[in-house]
Amino acid sequence: MTAQVIDRELERLEGLWTDGLSDAYRDYMDAVSDFEQAAQPKLALAAGLVEVGIRLQSLGGRAAPPPLLLMGDLCLARASRLLADAAPQSVQVAFATAIESMSLAAAAGNAQPATRELLIRAFEAVR
Repeated sequence: MTAQVIDRELERLEGLWTDGLSDAYRDYMDAVSDFEQAAQPKLALAAGLVEVGIRLQSLGGRAAPPPLLLMGDLCLARASRLLADAAPQSVQVAFATAIESMSLAAAAGNAQPATRELLIRAFEAVR
């Protein structure tokens, strides 16, 4: 993959802001109020990116087309970097566990747990 292709894909992430990422970010800001003020925007954005990434990948549904899979991967990768930078290890592990449980439910054909509820609970891993 060339740098130009990657740059185009990263620019496409900006379009996600108006397609639900901004709403998710605002909702998650309430869930991160107990964290350091400087970390709160990063944590809320990470959760929003996970939620959008899961949606883009159509987890548990019909396979998403390759461009959407790539966008979902980019969202999840960026969320991982934000969490590594701003979240305690217990929250990082709780996020990984939440994503794993959603993936396992989808693979088994079971009803997928509510993404937002799982991610909000992940923030409570430090409490």
